[in-house]
Amino acid sequence: MFVCRQISLTQFRNYSFKSYNFKQNITGIFGKNGSGKTNLLDAIYYLCFTKSSFTRPDNQSVKEGDTGFRIEGNFKKDNEASKVVCVLRETNRKEFSINDEPYQRFSEHIGKFPSIMIAPDDVSMITEDSKERRKFIDTLLSQLQHDYLDQLIAYNKILQHRNSFLRFAAERNNYDEQLVEVLNKQLLETGNFIYERRSIFLKSFLPQVLQQYILIAEQDDKLVLQYESQLINQPFKELLMQNLQRDLYLQRTGYGIHKDDLLIKLYESNFKSIASQGQRKSLLFAFKLAAFETLKSNKGFAPILLLDDVFEKLDENRMQNLLYYVCVKTDAQVFITDTHKERLQQAFKKIGKDYDLIEL
Repeated sequence: MFVCRQISLTQFRNYSFKSYNFKQNITGIFGKNGSGKTNLLDAIYYLCFTKSSFTRPDNQSVKEGDTGFRIEGNFKKDNEASKVVCVLRETNRKEFSINDEPYQRFSEHIGKFPSIMIAPDDVSMITEDSKERRKFIDTLLSQLQHDYLDQLIAYNKILQHRNSFLRFAAERNNYDEQLVEVLNKQLLETGNFIYERRSIFLKSFLPQVLQQYILIAEQDDKLVLQYESQLINQPFKELLMQNLQRDLYLQRTGYGIHKDDLLIKLYESNFKSIASQGQRKSLLFAFKLAAFETLKSNKGFAPILLLDDVFEKLDENRMQNLLYYVCVKTDAQVFITDTHKERLQQAFKKIGKDYDLIEL
């Protein structure tokens, strides 16, 4: 079993210094809006992923008026204890260590301490552009396959170099053909690798999402989920060669796996256009719980589940089904935030499991 038993926060968000112990596997965190509930969950997420669950620079997580922050957590996995520390120095240099051994590459940590977070803004994965859906897929695959993360980091760096080259070439109205070939070759190697891994993974993962959706929505809405990539119908090499002039004109790389997406249809129509709020919430939870099950199956233990303000997202019946599923059936460590203490107590009593409550 994998659990977090203690965490301390120094100059992190709205915390000057605070330490918490988690004796039970179910922890309810309650308090008014702005009291720091989400920040506490994100601190746990930081220690699992080396960064925030939100898209923001590290220095924006420093308490206002201070310089730098420190998060320390004590985890147990298969009865083996680990101390994980994340420090942002006054110079904005970030350091990350496990058992006092610093990482040279933060990517080495990803996947060792798996977790899933569900937060209010996550619905953007369903309603916004393809970037959020790619981020979800990449975050999950990076926890499962370390070489996938390495290739993804390499692809993004090469993509930046190619885009810089395109801007420079456009400004000079001239370009180095040999350099184009080198950049294309590098982009092809990493891009094709990522495409193959995504294709294989999503063939088995997307059906799991559909199953979870039916359980959560308690009905079959004939939902369709499909992997979309420009590489499906044409080799990546041909796409880069055929669209070079277009890329030069636009000064960016318009084709590749950085344009991948998930097609989501409801009754043969675009999901975003016709789905109700309930259907959107159900699909979000379906993706997250399918990811939870995938990590559990792959790692041999359940990831930590961080549920932020989920009572506002699901009705009481579906909320109880969710809590029974994650707290009883899977026996995972679960952190849940809410503004109402009584609502947490009632929900936990119904599932009949021991729990802790933390007031902020």
